[in-house]
Amino acid sequence: MSPVPEELKALSLGADLHDIIEKWFTHLLLERGSSAATCEAYARDLRQFLQFLTGQLRRPPGLDDLASIKTRTFRTFMARRRQQGSVSRSLARTMSALRAFYRWLDARKILTNTSIQRVALPKVPHSVPKPLTVEKAHEVATGASKADLDWVTDRDSAVLLLLYGSGLRISEALGLTVKDAPIARHDVLRIIGKGDKERLVPVLPVTQAAVEKYLRSCPYPLEADDPLFVGVKGGPLSPRIIQLALQRMRIALGLPDTATPHALRHSFATHLLSAGGDLRQIQELLGHASLSTTQVYTEVDRERLLEVYDAAHPRR
Repeated sequence: MSPVPEELKALSLGADLHDIIEKWFTHLLLERGSSAATCEAYARDLRQFLQFLTGQLRRPPGLDDLASIKTRTFRTFMARRRQQGSVSRSLARTMSALRAFYRWLDARKILTNTSIQRVALPKVPHSVPKPLTVEKAHEVATGASKADLDWVTDRDSAVLLLLYGSGLRISEALGLTVKDAPIARHDVLRIIGKGDKERLVPVLPVTQAAVEKYLRSCPYPLEADDPLFVGVKGGPLSPRIIQLALQRMRIALGLPDTATPHALRHSFATHLLSAGGDLRQIQELLGHASLSTTQVYTEVDRERLLEVYDAAHPRR
């Protein structure tokens, strides 16, 4: 089975380029251990560039074309995307994906073209996470919006509690299987996160109770290797369904637009930090490879950190 996402397979490209793209995605999946979501993002960025290049050349591009591209072509591509409404964050991600592709081509001695390195990445405004208050996070995590089916409400509550109570990414929560279910004495989850990084995260009793309630009410027979959370037709639950559930809750609870599933993960970290949690321990719980990634949460609760500093520094 080809590792190349369907949106790239459908492009009209030179045969040599199709072959190289297949090898790159094999590398991403098997050697780098990139997630399906990462591969899809890379595919989307590469597709947009190759479609632009096809328009510029008025024919399907091949490897020789990638080798001869000048800096101005990349800049023209970025300008075109900007005109189409792309924001700096999106452009920066696209150019990072293209740079990764060119680095791989160079490392494999397929071709060398440093033109893209001379293109400055768009400046991305630094964004501070916007966590919910403790009270609002509790309302969201324990009061999922009422759905037409009671078991769906139970399901959504269990998912949201995993996001806020254990700091899981939505993809990690929905990637759990039935045998992973945190029920009974199973109060620790082994999570494989981004970059194939493994971590152990605790599960609160209230979350365990919510998962047990969902499993009792779910109308579908679930085997050990089946997805823990399923949709109304019995298939794997889509992240979009949880996003929509939280969107309905924003209206019902008067929450800001920033109240997303990922905001619950931010809230998990921020509230631990506010309660005196150690930053390195929070880093482990979140599965961040670098402490610098976790440190962004310190900006959310700077006042609390200054209090700790004033109270604890030996030269105070």
